[in-house]
Amino acid sequence: MAKLRITLVKSAIGYEKSQKRTLAALGLRRLNQCVTHSDSAPIRGMVEKVKHLVKLEAASGDAE
Repeated sequence: MAKLRITLVKSAIGYEKSQKRTLAALGLRRLNQCVTHSDSAPIRGMVEKVKHLVKLEAASGDAE
């Protein structure tokens, strides 16, 4: 299955609580922190909700 690398590039200060919870659910706490998730519909939906705060890339190879 394909993997996605998600990086937090903008602070969540001043944004809705639901967006902060979405970032927490993705495992993002600090600025410039990267996490890797499998490419699935629920993950894509969470990324869509906070797309203005994160950068999305395809993870290469077996990076975990």
